[in-house]
Amino acid sequence: MTVGVVFLLLTSSVNAQQVSLSISPPILELVIKPGKSIMVAYRVGNLGDPTILTTKILPFEPKDNLGNIRIKKEFDGPVRFGLDNADLQLEQPFFLKTGDSQQLLLRIRLPEGAPEGDYYYTLLAETVPPKSSEGIGSAQARVDIGSNILITVTESGSVEVKPKIALFSTLGGLILDRDLKIYDSFDKIPLTLIVENKGKNMIKPEGEITLKGNFGEEIKYDIIPKNILSMSQRLVEATPSAQFEKPVSLTLSGFFVGLYRLSTKLTFGENSPTVFASTSFLALPFKLIVGLIVVIIITTFVIRKFSTQEDED
Repeated sequence: MTVGVVFLLLTSSVNAQQVSLSISPPILELVIKPGKSIMVAYRVGNLGDPTILTTKILPFEPKDNLGNIRIKKEFDGPVRFGLDNADLQLEQPFFLKTGDSQQLLLRIRLPEGAPEGDYYYTLLAETVPPKSSEGIGSAQARVDIGSNILITVTESGSVEVKPKIALFSTLGGLILDRDLKIYDSFDKIPLTLIVENKGKNMIKPEGEITLKGNFGEEIKYDIIPKNILSMSQRLVEATPSAQFEKPVSLTLSGFFVGLYRLSTKLTFGENSPTVFASTSFLALPFKLIVGLIVVIIITTFVIRKFSTQEDED
């Protein structure tokens, strides 16, 4: 989950300014004990025009089940941040020429007695519009680039893993009953897998989705491991998958005939629970059948017409 690696902006002013920034590492995952601290070296690069930047830390929370986040406006939480740079502090502006970069030595500290659990922050580097001759900031848009910091606070080193499959179902189709839908054999069949994290620590599912046909055929699709933040849900994707017009976990494409069973098995690391889910669908060649019926009707009509004409002759 990253806010972004490169942003590109062309302002609408007469002398358009190009802003292209990079930050590394783009994401950071840490496990820290209360009373401990750690230092991480970041680097912010400028590939665009010369610009003034400032840095700050803000917490974030999940925005939806697609992995998007919402950055909060005010700082909260027990984690303490600061820069160990000799000549630079957080929220202090600095200048970057084209092609230059700035190293940021970020100190992350947990005070004694910090509550166990997960805390999510973003290190933001933000452009500072230059001031006009009257000392007022210009109307140029600000550009942000960020690196997400996922912190797990634990005294013992153990984490809480409480996963649940909130949804495992195909989309669309004709519902025959609660666990069975019917599709045309030529349709692309979208599948949605949403995993809920009911624990206080981040989880990352691994596993597969299995498709089994009525003739014994079997195809496996590997789950793409992605972070699911504490007390949130996320759409889990598998690969390879055909494209679909809206976010889904897997799109099945091909020619399907008969009853098919879909199942998934997810794990979350060593000594963690395993969760399962399954669903089914029925595929029949309706379009082909309708096409054959139309051909038969037309053929019958033509034959009868010619037969009638021959009889009249």
